[in-house]
Amino acid sequence: MAGKSFASRTYRDEGVILRTHKLGEADRILVLLTRGHGQVRAVAKGVRRTSSKFGARLEPFMVADLQLSSGRNLDIVTQATTLGAYGHGIVSDYARYTAAAAIAETAERLTDVDGESANAHYHLVIGALAALNRGAHAPELILDSYLLRALATAGWAPSFTVCARCGAPGPHTAFSAALGGAVCSACRPPGSASPSPDTMVLLAALLSGDWPTADAAGQQARRESAGLVGGYLQWHLERVVKSLQHVERV
Repeated sequence: MAGKSFASRTYRDEGVILRTHKLGEADRILVLLTRGHGQVRAVAKGVRRTSSKFGARLEPFMVADLQLSSGRNLDIVTQATTLGAYGHGIVSDYARYTAAAAIAETAERLTDVDGESANAHYHLVIGALAALNRGAHAPELILDSYLLRALATAGWAPSFTVCARCGAPGPHTAFSAALGGAVCSACRPPGSASPSPDTMVLLAALLSGDWPTADAAGQQARRESAGLVGGYLQWHLERVVKSLQHVERV
């Protein structure tokens, strides 16, 4: 992963805005996930003024070509050109917005501790936000697919077709977040979930990007898979992703 050079005080990169919060009367602090520099925290000066030239380009879920100036604690955004105006199509729809918020929160958590794979995470986030913006699939399916792929990118790929512990071929009827996914009857620990076969098929489809199968899944399988994905995410992050509680489920 590229690093910032403090010898040359400016650098350029593509970035998606994960989160913002106010600073002073007119500035805004941005949490960015960039293509080449990982997670970056930067100040956008004056963007809350109505006269700002690029305030609207630096809202959550927007993707921009950025020029930044390196700082000791926070970098400074000096230029921004829109590459993906996903924010407008997402914030106008509650289901898309809550899914995007959960994606952004998860990406921030994962890239804060796993900077080496930030480039791969960047492309996952961009793909998920673009799909949400155009309504390619149900928002909750896009979210769960992103979560599974992001966890896999971070080194926690779940198994849904073979036993996560012994490798015995499936299908299997038990799921253990602690062991890494589907488990056979011999490896199944006490308290394991017992998802339906349709749920296991859906989970495998979401991880692999088999959208015809995922789109055809019924409501029960979608609800059950969402619970398993959320539990798997929480197990590995060792904390709750607060945005998930606001996501609309079928």
